[in-house]
Amino acid sequence: MPHDYDKGRLNLPFVGIPTFAKSPYEPDWSAIDADVCILGAPFDAGTQWRTGARFGPRAIREASTLFSFGHAGAYDFEDDVTYLDGARILDLGDADIIHTDTTGSHRNIEAGVRAILDAGALPVVLGGDHSVSIPAIAAFEGRGDLHVVQIDAHLDFVDERHGVRFGHGNPMRRAAERDFVTGLTQVGIRNVSSTAKEGYADARAMGSTIVSVRQARKLGTEGLLALVPDGARVYLTIDIDGFDPSIAPGTGTPSHGGFLYYEMLEFIAGLARRNEVVGIDLVEVAPDHDHSQCTAILAAQLLLNTIGRVLHART
Repeated sequence: MPHDYDKGRLNLPFVGIPTFAKSPYEPDWSAIDADVCILGAPFDAGTQWRTGARFGPRAIREASTLFSFGHAGAYDFEDDVTYLDGARILDLGDADIIHTDTTGSHRNIEAGVRAILDAGALPVVLGGDHSVSIPAIAAFEGRGDLHVVQIDAHLDFVDERHGVRFGHGNPMRRAAERDFVTGLTQVGIRNVSSTAKEGYADARAMGSTIVSVRQARKLGTEGLLALVPDGARVYLTIDIDGFDPSIAPGTGTPSHGGFLYYEMLEFIAGLARRNEVVGIDLVEVAPDHDHSQCTAILAAQLLLNTIGRVLHART
């Protein structure tokens, strides 16, 4: 017998406007009615080497259409769960970015995340460089305590460098300074880093647990999950350079020795089961450095599976 999805338009991935997962576009941030809202933050003026992450949101949205044939949810035969079935996802477009103006651009990103939270939806921010986590986390002020879980090659705990306090080397330091951030779990940190030895000492003193890729593999998924306070409300920030550049070359600061896809999907799935994930960002996809587009595809695939698992854990 024919299935429901045999009716109407086929709506192939390359047809139509590439919103995230081909979700409805809602430009009016005062009219949000959704479970999940996608907000682009195409800001990369915080980078210290290669730019290009300003095009990350567009690339991730286009890549997400690969997984968006319009069928009912996404069935995972290993879990025997249909994820994203009935999920109400809106794409809000992008926060307005003001060239050369970090403060103004960050202010607009924060306003977008606040609008999502005011509507009771889960914010999913597409970066942009990692500085966009600063305003995204700031939007949670007055909404209860958070524990930040960071997947990244770099600690991003620089306090100030030549007067710069809001670049992509600072976001976890700025997060740790907020009263409502009770601690951080920083996973995947490795190799030559953006943070000096003193930064590691500062991070630990301010409530951070730091885990390298090799340490994470020794711990295994359950051991790694045990480092995150049980039941804590979690803000999840994913820097695509936390993954190995063999599968994620399209980023400004690639670092060999990173994670593979299922290592982090299993960790994130466990996090969604154990903790309430209240905010997500994925940053540092720079598509011009990856002509195969596999980095943007990785980002889209990971986000769709993350959103699906977070929503499923709430049912």
